[in-house]
Amino acid sequence: MPRRQFADEAEITVQAGAGGAGCVSFARRRFQPRGAADGGNGGRGGDIIVVASPAVRSLAQFRHQRLFRAGNGQPGSGRRQTGAHGADLRIPVPLGTIVRDAGQNRLLADLAGAGQEVIVAHGGRGGKGNAHFGSSRLRSPRFAQPGEAGQEVRLHLELRLPADVGLVGLPNSGKTTLLTQLTAAKALASPYPLSTLEPHLGVLQHEEFAPLLLLDLPGVMAGAHTGKGLGQRFLRHLLRTRWLVHVVDSTTLDLEAPLAQVEVIMQELRLYDPELVRKKHLIVFNKSDLLPPQFPWETVLAACRQRGWPAVVVSAQTGQGLAALKELLWSQQKATIHEHLQ
Repeated sequence: MPRRQFADEAEITVQAGAGGAGCVSFARRRFQPRGAADGGNGGRGGDIIVVASPAVRSLAQFRHQRLFRAGNGQPGSGRRQTGAHGADLRIPVPLGTIVRDAGQNRLLADLAGAGQEVIVAHGGRGGKGNAHFGSSRLRSPRFAQPGEAGQEVRLHLELRLPADVGLVGLPNSGKTTLLTQLTAAKALASPYPLSTLEPHLGVLQHEEFAPLLLLDLPGVMAGAHTGKGLGQRFLRHLLRTRWLVHVVDSTTLDLEAPLAQVEVIMQELRLYDPELVRKKHLIVFNKSDLLPPQFPWETVLAACRQRGWPAVVVSAQTGQGLAALKELLWSQQKATIHEHLQ
C-alpha cells in the first residue's frame, strides 16, 4: 500500500453558527388582558476559532473532514429571556500553521506559538425579541427579528515547521543519519536515494543555551523547481529557520569544483525564494570515513572559507567530527544571541 505524503497543506470550509430568532411574546397576567411585550432576544451563533496546539503534528486530520460548523444560537423566549448562545468551535492545528482566507487570498494569522488563536468566522447575531421594540408609541409590537446567518469562509492552511536549523542536501547525502546522531529523533535512515519522504524534527540539547530544533528535509534534486524528485514541496519549511546546514556526500566530491553540490542546492533555493539564499549557511562534509586518510580536505575547506561559509568534516555513521559540528552550531547560536542584544 503506497505511503501517504506528509500533510502540510489543506483547504477547508468553516461555517459559524446562525443567531437565534427573537421571540414574540406578551405578558398575560390576571386583570391585564393586553400585557406588555416581553419576547426575549435570540442567542448569538458560535464562532470558529483556529488554535495552534503542540499536540497536533500535521494537517492530516483535514483529509477526512473538510467542513466545520459551530453551534447555532437558540431562539429567545417569553419573560425577556435571551436564547442560549451557540457553542464556539475550536479547530486545533500544528504550530507554525499559516491561515489564509482562500476566497480573498488574505492572510488571517501566522500561528507560530502554542496557544495562539484567531477567529476565522464570526457567529451571527441573535434577533431582537418584540420586547426590544416596545415604546410609548408602539405598545404591543407583534414582530421580532430573525437571527443573522454566521459567516462561511473557505480557508487555506499551510504548515511551516518552526525549526532553528534546516538540513538540506542532495538525495543520499546522509541528512537523516546525521539528525539521529545529533538528536534523539527516531527517523529511519536508508542507504538508498530518496528514502526520506517527509520532514523530520529533532532537538539538540545544551546546558547553557536554549535547545536547537533541527529540521531534516527530503533530498533536493537538481531541477526540483521543474518537479523532479519531490520538487520544491517542502522548501517552505525552511523559511522559518535561522540558518541552513548543507550536508554534502564527500564520496562524490569533485576536487576541481568542491562546492558544486552546494551550488545546486543554492540555485534551487534561489528559484524558490531568494530570501533563503540570504540566510546563514554552514557546510557539513559527510561520510568522511569512506575516504582515504590522505584526502586533501584543506583544499575543500579553503573553498568554503573563500565563500564565507563555515565548514566541518564529519562521519555521521562513525560519529567522527560530530563534536566539532555541535560546537559550530552552538557558536552560531551564541553569535545570533549577541546580534539580537546589540
